[in-house]
Amino acid sequence: MPSTRQWLLNSKPTDMPTVTGSNPTFKLTTADIPAPTASQALVKTLMLSNDPAQRTWIVPDADPERLYAPPVEEGTPMASFALAEVVQSGNEKELAVGSLVLAPTKWSELSIHEIKGLQVVKPIEGLDLGHFLGAFGLTGLTAYYGIKEVAGAGKDDTVVVSGAAGATGSMVVQIAKKILGCKRVIGIAGTDDKCRWVEKLGADVCINYKKDSFKEDLTKATEGFVEVYFDNVGGDMLDFMLTRMKRYGRIAACGAISNYNTTDPVGIKNFFEIVSMRIQVRGFIVLDYIHKFGDVVAELSQAWQQGKIVVDESMQTVVEAKFEEVPNVWMKLFEGANTGKLCTKIVQ
Repeated sequence: MPSTRQWLLNSKPTDMPTVTGSNPTFKLTTADIPAPTASQALVKTLMLSNDPAQRTWIVPDADPERLYAPPVEEGTPMASFALAEVVQSGNEKELAVGSLVLAPTKWSELSIHEIKGLQVVKPIEGLDLGHFLGAFGLTGLTAYYGIKEVAGAGKDDTVVVSGAAGATGSMVVQIAKKILGCKRVIGIAGTDDKCRWVEKLGADVCINYKKDSFKEDLTKATEGFVEVYFDNVGGDMLDFMLTRMKRYGRIAACGAISNYNTTDPVGIKNFFEIVSMRIQVRGFIVLDYIHKFGDVVAELSQAWQQGKIVVDESMQTVVEAKFEEVPNVWMKLFEGANTGKLCTKIVQ
């Protein structure tokens, strides 16, 4: 029976997760892996997806009824999606050894999965495989349905996107401007360099939220107010954006990373703006649209091949790391260290 190394959730954090100290958030261990049955495959993790949403899966005392996915329990492997290679198949006709797949491998070098639950990846010439975790993966699906279906953005709309230099935000900017044809797209990011990059992707302007003049700059950029806000941040930024929305404006609530690592989350002071301006705030989860995955990837791939959107090295931050370093790379999400999608490429 083969064995595999895994990173277990050792202790649910109340604030910022830790990777050192007497009670670290994660713990490295080894476990046995059984042989796959006739309906299963054994896969090897090649590249891990790092997502802010993972932080919400390890919140202490979370009510499972209020979560969209089962929480990770202490003593079990940390949950994650990954690009993996099939190393043993219980049904070679259905899934051949050597196939590349997207799978919920968790933080495990090897893992067993039902074949019917695996998404086969067909490499595209000139496209790095990491993009199947980002622009052409669940990230792209999140951006596409969030801005098009949830927010209902169109050519007559001005759109503001927070976290615009991140994996989802950078795709939202491009989809809004280059596929949906929105008349104006305003990005929000954390450095001047990231803002210039977001503008290269298609944003008409990008505002640095770390500058003292942020609210003044954003107010100027949203003169006349805006129809759509795609929110990846929550907290103070969402609160301020409520004052910049037009009557009947729409907000797609995708994430709230500003509140993920605190026991004292920032609430909404400008709530009455929702009432007085009749603003629609709609939360969504990418899994709501997973049945459309193939269609969206095909449309985004075509847009890339036609030169409408950018999907290149600038759209991802791939960190080569040994398996022992997996939690350290994931923590970079909360340091603002990545531009575009953050992936961990496992090396020996």
